[in-house]
Amino acid sequence: MTGVMVVTGGSRGIGAACARLAGQHGYKVCVNYNASPDRADEVVREIIAGGGEAIAVQADVAREAEVQHLFAETDRLLGPVTVLINNAGITGPVSRVDAIAADDVARVMQLNLVSAFVCAGEAVRRMSTAAGGNGGVIINMTSAAAKLGGANQYVHYAASKAGLEAFTVGLGVEVAREGIRVVGIRPGVIDTEIHAAMGMPDRVQELAPTVPMGRAGSAEEIARAALWLAGDDAGYITATTIAVSGGR
Repeated sequence: MTGVMVVTGGSRGIGAACARLAGQHGYKVCVNYNASPDRADEVVREIIAGGGEAIAVQADVAREAEVQHLFAETDRLLGPVTVLINNAGITGPVSRVDAIAADDVARVMQLNLVSAFVCAGEAVRRMSTAAGGNGGVIINMTSAAAKLGGANQYVHYAASKAGLEAFTVGLGVEVAREGIRVVGIRPGVIDTEIHAAMGMPDRVQELAPTVPMGRAGSAEEIARAALWLAGDDAGYITATTIAVSGGR
């Protein structure tokens, strides 16, 4: 299955890897970004240079009106979405629960969880066979933290990702007879910039020995899982989250 893919937070890391690989597989790709236009444009250029079709659309997906703009621009320039990857997210500050501010927790929840509801709602309205659509796939990027809990560092982040896994089950069941599959990917220790953004640039090197496979994963490995889940070979998989974590 190919078509139109929207990748939120698509300018870097796992999102950019998903966008690039989707372009190589024949998808028309909307690379969503919030504050990195140069990086989003570079991803778009790479896709186009490889013979694909792509656009970059600025939108803070934590804001409902901007999500509506994102999907409207995708409709206008590429066509209705057939695959949505809810990838945008932040960890928030490294903190114990008894030291974190409520506003910081709310900001993490808004971007990591609430935005997935809003983006998925826009996608369902376009994909659902009950509304005249042709079906589609929604992929939610969670985290191994959803199972591990993030104690002493980011329980707030872990809780948002656990919520995303529950959302994957609930929405998946809700739209299963409307031609829409909803699946999650639970990455483990992945070598991306998110660790430096947390203020822990050595985190990958420190955690890699704890992974049963003895190494960190790459953004490209997560992207390959996403493209498989988006395709017809995964056509009987929905309402579940798959760990891509080296056994951790």
